[in-house]
Amino acid sequence: MNTRPVISPDDIDDIDLADARLHAECDLSEVWRHLRTHRPVYWHTPRESRPGFWVVSRYADAMTVYRGKDRFTTEGGNALATILTGGDSASGTMLAVTDGQRHTQIRNILMRAFSPRMLDEIKQALRVTVDGLLVEAIRKGTCDFAHDVSGNVPLAAICDLLAIPREDRRHLLDLTSHAWSSDYADAPYQDSWTAKNEILLYFSDLAATRRDGKNDDVVSLLAGSRIDGEHLTDAELMANCYGLMIGGDETGRHAITGGLLALIENPDQWAALKKGEADMSTAVEEVLRWTHPSLHGGRTVTADVTVNGRQFATGDAVSVWISSANFDGEVFADPDHFDLNRSPNKHLTFAFGSHFCLGHYLARLEIEAVLDGLRRLVADIEPLGPPQPIYSSILSGMQSLPVRLVPEPDAIAAA
Repeated sequence: MNTRPVISPDDIDDIDLADARLHAECDLSEVWRHLRTHRPVYWHTPRESRPGFWVVSRYADAMTVYRGKDRFTTEGGNALATILTGGDSASGTMLAVTDGQRHTQIRNILMRAFSPRMLDEIKQALRVTVDGLLVEAIRKGTCDFAHDVSGNVPLAAICDLLAIPREDRRHLLDLTSHAWSSDYADAPYQDSWTAKNEILLYFSDLAATRRDGKNDDVVSLLAGSRIDGEHLTDAELMANCYGLMIGGDETGRHAITGGLLALIENPDQWAALKKGEADMSTAVEEVLRWTHPSLHGGRTVTADVTVNGRQFATGDAVSVWISSANFDGEVFADPDHFDLNRSPNKHLTFAFGSHFCLGHYLARLEIEAVLDGLRRLVADIEPLGPPQPIYSSILSGMQSLPVRLVPEPDAIAAA
């Protein structure tokens, strides 16, 4: 179903990797293959008003950057969209763009939210949610899987974790889906800016009602926690609720939609899932590797350093391309084959090191719930039209995937 034009390696020096349209409308697989082999650490020259930046495409070099916390920082932003435009306003307050001791302190607080008890409760709730969504999609006859299923699965999990009132959830999903991506190519920057600020303001108001720490949700946890005897600042509260909401929604949502498309395009793997020949834990990891919802991770150089023979200067912007590293043949056997039993599978979808994404807990549970639901409830998947991509230089995903889910008769009757 991939009808996007394949960009030739001959055009590498002319394309703009910070352009959302490029990632939505073009197939860059040949570009990444060429860069990994011939120019693994590549200087991307300035485009328009944006400065140049380093492009890291090989897995080993990505690990060098991720492990080098004494030479690279996220505090200038953790994606090109912020690094190249003056930095991230949440730097030093939100976990994803904070380093050093404060990062460790905030992360330790948030880790308490992902207790075995809480994760087990979310897992049980997800099965009910997913089964309900799949049955509803089946009974409709046709559905847009991205909207009708994928968009609602992470929403339920992250909103349960944050104890967001049910009447607010649909509005928040609409906001998160436009904070870092758009459904069309020429969306005004103001749309993204407005969505981000509305999310922040929402959590500012919500946190104000949870300062007493009487509840056990994550907002209450953050609002009631102290570091060195002091409560988190209002900015830290807003920013970290925002980070959890975005991270908890985007990875799972896009991985689920992309995973269904991969099953459609690889009928042997769909058959393996249906027959129970695919291990569920490895299947989840392969969906994450294959779909790589985050295209890249960004860093800023804090001290001169050499990566694979190239000298990075203090202040340089660096982009680590997960969309390339996850297909590095030096690490993954037959990387262009979607294999639900792939093992080992040490993909970089959640990054690595101190900034390993906390959202991995939820994303893995969400994908597993959907794969299990598809295996039990769906006999076949019929595509009804081409998928429509999101437009983003940060995220990889689809805004629309029209399909017909053919039911397993006995399973649906029992659901």
